[in-house]
Amino acid sequence: MKRHNKTQQESLQIKGISVEVRNGDVNFALRKFKRKVQEAGLMQELRDREFYTKPSEKRKRAKAAARSRWLKKESKLDENTSQSNS
Repeated sequence: MKRHNKTQQESLQIKGISVEVRNGDVNFALRKFKRKVQEAGLMQELRDREFYTKPSEKRKRAKAAARSRWLKKESKLDENTSQSNS
């Protein structure tokens, strides 16, 4: 049986997202936790891993997302130029 020193034991602990509940305010802590989960992208990763997606399908979705971002940017530019001309 191998023994670990203190620094190795600390590194073996599981790290995760945690929120401290202060003054019994669970709703505030829950909102903070949801925000942390959203920022970490855990829910999106869970949805992505739920079903297998072929690499061609991933490329197709990425291309569609890039196109929609580009169209959104273009529409904002067109909106700004039309307002400045008026």
